Amino acid sequence: MTGMSRGPIRLDRNENAYPPSATAIAAMHEAIDGGANRYPGAEAEALEVRLAQFHSVDAEQVVVGCGSRELLRLAVGLYAGRAGTVIAASPTFELIDRFAQESGARLVSVPLTADHTHDLDAMLARLDGTAALVYVCNPNNPTGSLTPRKALEAFIERLPGNAHVLIDEAYHHYVGNSSEYASFIDRPVDDPRVIVTRSFSTIHGLAAMRIGYAVASTGTAHALAARRLPEGVTTAGARAAIAALADGEHVRRNADANVNQRQEFLNQANARMLKWIDSQTNFVLLDTLRKASDVVAHFESHGIQIAGPFQSFDRHVRVSIGTPDAMREFWRVWDIKYKHAM
Repeated sequence: MTGMSRGPIRLDRNENAYPPSATAIAAMHEAIDGGANRYPGAEAEALEVRLAQFHSVDAEQVVVGCGSRELLRLAVGLYAGRAGTVIAASPTFELIDRFAQESGARLVSVPLTADHTHDLDAMLARLDGTAALVYVCNPNNPTGSLTPRKALEAFIERLPGNAHVLIDEAYHHYVGNSSEYASFIDRPVDDPRVIVTRSFSTIHGLAAMRIGYAVASTGTAHALAARRLPEGVTTAGARAAIAALADGEHVRRNADANVNQRQEFLNQANARMLKWIDSQTNFVLLDTLRKASDVVAHFESHGIQIAGPFQSFDRHVRVSIGTPDAMREFWRVWDIKYKHAM
């Protein structure tokens, strides 16, 4: 099978199965050929200006970082560190737990609702008067599920004054035409405590370049920028991101391919009588009907990496949507052990 012999098949990290756009690749080559021996210059600032133009915000509201993970870590330290509180769903992006521990914050995990949305009322109830950051990954990782925009707006209006909310929109571009969803960058709310992050690692296929960004009030953006890693954004990464922003057709092709390949994955799951959580992302949380750890080990023994188990989902594995060849191999390996065990 073409492309299957160069190492493990990675379906565990929600990466884009396809490379960046040709213009982004060309920008990376040009940056490397013309200055790989030089430290970054003003490229990060140029990317911030371009992002501000793209989102119709002031350049001082944008801060880029070494992946959106750096910005999440900085926000946790800034608004919940040293005995503050981080409120997050369970399960959600697993690094939030680590960032809270590293900053000295207390992590309060709130289970998702029965329909896999954030339990916003329960999150509000857990705020106890200490400085706090509420983390909302929407669509959520690992469930791929959406929390409705109207519910989030009402939640933000009820937040106490000492709490900030970070809305992680890493999978924004994969969301279809849902009336329940709208980006808080594209349709901002008038509240300086709202921070929104995005990543170039997903739809743009630039995970190796480590580029993410936050859009926030000017004061919050300045506070985050003051704490970020100096020269943490590479010349090649920044130039590739600028080029990627200009290639809307590449984004549309990636999103369309993901919809089609995700639906084929669900068709295959249905054919095997498996259940799954409805996903608006480039991954699916699949109910294996057995211990997820055993399933992960089985796939690993056949050169395929998948993720799981997760808190409260000990039978589920998270499968990133790969190329058609990779997904056919996934189901071939599934059938080796489980086809006749249903």
